[in-house]
Amino acid sequence: MFPSHVGGMVFVEQDYMDQDQNWSGTTSAPAGDNSDKRIRTRFWTLGGEYTFNRAWSASVEVPYWERRFVTTTGADSIAAFDHGALGDVRLKGIYTGLAADLSTGITFGVKLPTGDARYANFDPDTEIGTGSTDLLLGAYHIGHLTADDRWSWYANAQWQQPLASRSSYRPGAELDAVTGIYYGGWRLGNSVRLVPLVQVAGTYRRHDGGTLGHPEDSGYTRAYIAPGVELDVGARARFYLDVSRAAYSNMSGNQLVARTLFKANVSVGF
Repeated sequence: MFPSHVGGMVFVEQDYMDQDQNWSGTTSAPAGDNSDKRIRTRFWTLGGEYTFNRAWSASVEVPYWERRFVTTTGADSIAAFDHGALGDVRLKGIYTGLAADLSTGITFGVKLPTGDARYANFDPDTEIGTGSTDLLLGAYHIGHLTADDRWSWYANAQWQQPLASRSSYRPGAELDAVTGIYYGGWRLGNSVRLVPLVQVAGTYRRHDGGTLGHPEDSGYTRAYIAPGVELDVGARARFYLDVSRAAYSNMSGNQLVARTLFKANVSVGF
């Protein structure tokens, strides 16, 4: 998904996350310690990216979430709520003028408060939209491990900082980072390339704020190991799949976690 040549690309992605385990600190905790019991989400994202020249690109991501939230209501009864809505749109610029081969880039942009943040049956921290406008700042680099370019590596990081939010809820700032290696030497015929990869991804998130923010039960550090595969068909079509497995989780208070995450992406260049 990094810019590599002048032109455009559109993609559709689905991510799946089932937060069904209560976690406190670095270990699992009794389900009774958390009034929330399960958060299951399917994330659909439609996006596009266009590279104008060797220095500048722009991208847009439009998400749609389908979420089931199971929680404790009055008199200790359990209720489930299902809701689907538009998520928070992301607009980014990408500068790749630091290297002639476009291997190093700086990203900057904004997350808009377009998502539904007022569904009555969700808590502020489980709403599809955060209700905040966030600054996005990041950087990435792609390097070669072997002279024949068959083995390569990459690293990518992004800081997300809320700039404007509701007084009742302010999401915590967040740092996401990933590094991985991949092998690009497998070919199936003349037009199909199979690219296996493995990556390590991590997130650091600060505590939420505001009157409904529950800082004592928000904020975390976590790391995932994610093997995956990319299938390149011709010069423009790509199919990508990975499965992430939690390697380390340190959660403040009691929070629901997903131990396994799934991602699938289809993109076409033009």
